[in-house]
Parts: sequence; C-alpha cells; structure tokens
Amino acid sequence: MAEEASDADALKEAEEALCGVTGDVESLELARMLDGPNDGVGAFIDINAGAGGTESMDWAAMLMRMYSRYCERHGWNVEINDLVDGEEAGIKNVSLQIDGARAYGFLKAENGVHRLVRISPFDSAARRHTSFASVYVYPQVDDSIEIDIPEKDVEVKAIRGTGAGGQKVNKTASTIQLRYIPLNWIITVQNERSQSRNRDIAFQMLRSRLYELEQKKREAERDKLEAQKMDISFGSQIRSYVLAPYRMVKDLRTGVERSDVDRVLDGDLDGFITPWLLGVRNPCRAID
Repeated sequence: MAEEASDADALKEAEEALCGVTGDVESLELARMLDGPNDGVGAFIDINAGAGGTESMDWAAMLMRMYSRYCERHGWNVEINDLVDGEEAGIKNVSLQIDGARAYGFLKAENGVHRLVRISPFDSAARRHTSFASVYVYPQVDDSIEIDIPEKDVEVKAIRGTGAGGQKVNKTASTIQLRYIPLNWIITVQNERSQSRNRDIAFQMLRSRLYELEQKKREAERDKLEAQKMDISFGSQIRSYVLAPYRMVKDLRTGVERSDVDRVLDGDLDGFITPWLLGVRNPCRAID
C-alpha cells in the first residue's frame, strides 16, 4: 500500500515493522533449534593446527582468540585446560573449557576445518599462503550422568606442564595426561595447580566425549531432511577466511559472506552461527 501511494515514510515504517517481526520469528525459531539434550550446557573446544607449519600454528592462535572474544560477547567464561605452543609462533593445539548457558548449542556450529588465505607475515618474499586448522566442539556432561569407564580402559599419568611458562603453566608434576585406550584418545589438563583437580577435569572431558559419541550414534539416522546442515564431520572444511588479494569470509555451508573480516576475527560470529542453526541457505539480506 505504501508503495502504491508513493509514501516514503509509510514504506520505511512498514519495512522497520517487518524487520522487527522477522527478528522475533528468528529468535523463536532459534530457541526451538536449541532444545537438544546438550544444547543448554557448556562446551569444550579443541583447536588443532593443520599442515603448514608456523602459518597454521599462527592461524590456530588467531582462532583461539576469535572464539575467546565470541564467548566474552555472550558472557561465557573461558578457561584454557591445555595449550601447546608452536616452535616459532602460534600454537599447535589448545583445549578450551567454555562455561555458560547454551554455549554448546551455539558453538557446535563451528565444528570442522577453517581455512585462511593471506600474505604470510613469516615469509620474507611476502607470498600468499593457505593455512588450515580444525575445530572440534563437544558438550560438557554433568557429573551426575552415569557413564561407565572401566579402569582397564584408562591410563593416567602425572607429568610436568608444557608451554612457554608464566603463571598459567605448572612446573611441578601436577599436569594430568589421560589416555583412553580403546580409542587411543589423549587428554591433557594442566590448568589447575592441583593434580586431583586436573584429574577430575580430564575425566569430565572423557565422559563428555564418550557421551557425545553415543549421542552421535543414536542420531546418525535422524533428521535426514536436514543432512546438509547437520553433516559437519570433523575434518570437513566449513569456512574460508580470505585476507588477500581481497578481504572476505565465506561460510561454505550456508553461503553467508562477509567483508568485515576484522570484526569476524574479533569474535563477531553470530552472523554465521545463527543462519546455520536456522538452516538458512544464501540469505537474501546482505551481511556487512
């Protein structure tokens, strides 16, 4: 009606009202999507540098900062349970513990491989390099949930902490390294000075992984109509961050593209996470 009447003020008012309604609908839909058995709990994030040496280790450190900033924006607490520094720069891997309501529900969208293209700051010839890092997100499992872990399946060692040093790194043998023998999982926790506390955290992480593994087995055949959205196996590339020759971040699952790369790397990720949770493909509105 506003268009037919060529009433610019009425058209603007209608568009604002429509945006408000659309936002309300998306909020309700998002709440519905985050009603899974683990969506309301905290999360663990494991970040591992891929092939590419120093470049990829630096990229892994950039991702750690990005997710830390994203969690801060949501009011979630971030703790480093384990961190292995790179030889020259960055990190080889890190395990983060995220405490906050619905942390896993949102962060599960980040599972997969993240690709960076940029002019290398470590290359004297200023050539363009491509780096990869993997992100694995799994939920925190409440201690009250019974998960049977036979004693024979676990090997626990107390070792000295690793890392560059400082107050956060243990120099005594209070770091706990736990190996889950059936799947050869290695979990290392050095965050706390107490050996028993690190041991408790390591077993909590193991229970969480086993619980998530069982959940995935049960859900493997569910929601086949949403397979494209849900199939984000560890090892599949989900997003590209290009800093040269142009600047663009593109999510390969939803088609969302953003040119405000600095904001994205500073933790502004909702523009990618929300469309994935809602199952949106190539949203009509631009994101900048």
